[in-house]
Amino acid sequence: MFGVNGWEALVLLLLVLIVVGPDRLPEVARQVAGWLRSVRDFLQGAKESVKRELGDDVDLASLDPRQYDPRRIVRDALFEDTPSRGRGGSSPVSAPKMWEQGPAPHPGTSEAAPFDEDAT
Repeated sequence: MFGVNGWEALVLLLLVLIVVGPDRLPEVARQVAGWLRSVRDFLQGAKESVKRELGDDVDLASLDPRQYDPRRIVRDALFEDTPSRGRGGSSPVSAPKMWEQGPAPHPGTSEAAPFDEDAT
């Protein structure tokens, strides 16, 4: 449990018996049991509080900071298309990339703005 095998636990119990004494041992055992009970109740309350704040449908394993890999996040953001909805809104289509779009229409008209290749 705590990296203590059977023989080490026996030695610790004998050491506690010698230090505390047989007459005060029941009182110390009740006190330790009370501390353990209060720690268990505190942890249970914290767990319920987290569930209440985040909701029941949250997967706590997905919030594990050890899964955070900045290289993967940047790679996914740069090289994957983000899904968007088409005009009908029924099926996701890949978002158009900026260089695949034509020139934007000039404000107030339906024709494209003038484009000068030498200026770019």
